[in-house]
Amino acid sequence: MTSSEPQLPPTPEPGLAGFVRHLGSRARLLLPERFRGRPVVPVVRLSGVIGAVMPMRSGLSLASVARTLERAFGTRNAVAVALVINSPGGSPVQSRQIFLRIRQLAAEKKLPVLVFVEDVAASGGYMIACAGDEIFVDPSSILGSIGVVGGSFGFEGLIKKIGVERRLYTAGEHKATLDPFLPEKPDDVARLKAIQQEIHAVFIALVKDARGSRLKGADDFLFTGEYWAGARAVELGLVDAIGDLRTTLRARYGDKVQTPLIAPATGPLAGLFGRRSAGGLDLSATADLPEGLIAALDARATWARFGL
Repeated sequence: MTSSEPQLPPTPEPGLAGFVRHLGSRARLLLPERFRGRPVVPVVRLSGVIGAVMPMRSGLSLASVARTLERAFGTRNAVAVALVINSPGGSPVQSRQIFLRIRQLAAEKKLPVLVFVEDVAASGGYMIACAGDEIFVDPSSILGSIGVVGGSFGFEGLIKKIGVERRLYTAGEHKATLDPFLPEKPDDVARLKAIQQEIHAVFIALVKDARGSRLKGADDFLFTGEYWAGARAVELGLVDAIGDLRTTLRARYGDKVQTPLIAPATGPLAGLFGRRSAGGLDLSATADLPEGLIAALDARATWARFGL
């Protein structure tokens, strides 16, 4: 018998209890190797723009990932959960909701969370990454962008040029705030920026709470919306180390560690509820072409801010 073959259990101990334990040991030898107590680190991929990509089609959201996260944290023999993140950000609400659910599950199951960043974890993508007890990156990963951005277009000059008259009727003094077909008002901009400052403060508090003393840098440097490559992000304490999933998990849990990918549910109805590509782009045959094109361009612009 070679060392790689399973060893037979010893002679059973006297008594009924010993006999039962002996039967259990023999039964385990009949199970596939993956069920014999090897350490398991389930892997969940969180990829794409966060929040609504278009009205009837969402990107990453709590609703789209909750079941997958629950399955991962409920995996038998799990010693940790690994998250692979590749997101340029998006909705601050959905980002924080996903962050909170990950931390809730980690506390309930008493499992560490290891995050591995691919191309980018910026803005809301970095917020989700902060749910990890440790964050690992590639040297070329993009991290940070701890800020809030909002944008629109102004069509006032265009509609005048083509002879269109804007008619808008509201009840409420500020109901037409920042209407793109009306002149921009300084008071409207000031109100928007005040809201952005509130959201930014929530983001900053979350990062400080998650990273704590590991952060190396002043607030007016770390939280300006700037972003950095992986090695610099390690120096700043935004992440913990350079490392890839396979090498890191094998070094920590041994060469026999299993890393099953926990994917979202699929089936004949899955396409009706917002299936999308990894980059958050959706130009499927069921999408309305103009709406789908605008959504795709908007998502593409979000990735392009980070040179991707």
